Amino acid sequence: MLGVLQLFLRGKKIMSEKTFIVETSAHHIHVTNETLAALFPEDPVLNVVKELSQPGQFASDKRLDVVYHASIKDKKTGEVTVKDFTLKNLRILGPVRDHNQVEISMTEARSLKANVPVRESGDIEGSAPCTLVNPVNGKKVDLDKGMIIAKRHIHMTPEDAENFGVKNGQIVAVKIKSDNGRSAVLGDTVVRVSPKYALAMHIDTDESNAIGGKSVGVVGEIIDLVF
Repeated sequence: MLGVLQLFLRGKKIMSEKTFIVETSAHHIHVTNETLAALFPEDPVLNVVKELSQPGQFASDKRLDVVYHASIKDKKTGEVTVKDFTLKNLRILGPVRDHNQVEISMTEARSLKANVPVRESGDIEGSAPCTLVNPVNGKKVDLDKGMIIAKRHIHMTPEDAENFGVKNGQIVAVKIKSDNGRSAVLGDTVVRVSPKYALAMHIDTDESNAIGGKSVGVVGEIIDLVF
């Protein structure tokens, strides 16, 4: 679920026309209508718990466990066994989509013993498989793809992109200022442009922790258009 990092430093707002808010996107799940119905046959509806910063997006009342079936090789015998590793209590974000997608951090991928690629949202071909589990009723849906580590990105409207002098799909470097001595420059940040978006940069929990976490007020500024 997205949590806005507060945009204040020493009690003063530090936004300008050339900066943008930075939000932490914690692990979450997107599902199709079909998957939702299979996992929640008694109530196949995503009810709004909290509106998110991107227009029309919301945190729903539904949560799932994510299971990865890892092949573990014994170092002594060479025998390969399958062991399940689980991430619990991931929230489903709404509305429903035309594909299933699980977004986790690299730290979580390692805890699952899974090879999870860094991808833009929607780019799931060849991504990691997993099983979605409703912990209440035990219903399961196996996904042959869909688990990714989301590539950090900036949502912009066409007007925002013109203001910043960038275009959709462009890779930029972003300077993020923190008041706790953990300011950083994050390269490989993709610009995503749509009239449906609201201006904001999204990073995952690993990246957020590297710059001080949710308790620290930060904003981003593009400092280099080619990283």
